[in-house]
Amino acid sequence: MSLDYLKDAVATGDSDALIRYVRLHVGDGDDQQGRNEIDKAWVQALKVLLDVPVTDRQFIVDTLANKDEATLAHLFFSLHFHLVKQSGDWIHDGTL
Repeated sequence: MSLDYLKDAVATGDSDALIRYVRLHVGDGDDQQGRNEIDKAWVQALKVLLDVPVTDRQFIVDTLANKDEATLAHLFFSLHFHLVKQSGDWIHDGTL
C-alpha cells in the first residue's frame, strides 16, 4: 500500500483501509496476526494496571496538553510496540 493510497483513504474517510494497513503492517502481511498483535498491547496494558499502581498522571495530562499530534501519534505507536514486546510474544525483529 502506497502513501498515496493511505492519504486517499484519509481524504475519503475510509477508516477500514487505514485499519487494514495497520493490521497488515504489524502482522507482517497477515491481517489476523495483526489483530493478534494489537490485542497483545491492550492486554499487556490492562495487566499492568490491574493492581492500580501509582502512576504519574500529571505527566500524561501535560503530555497530551502540550505535545503536537504527530509527536503523540509517534508516542502511541512506540507505546504499542513496547507493550507487545513486554508480552513476551513479539513476532518482529525489534526494528521498525
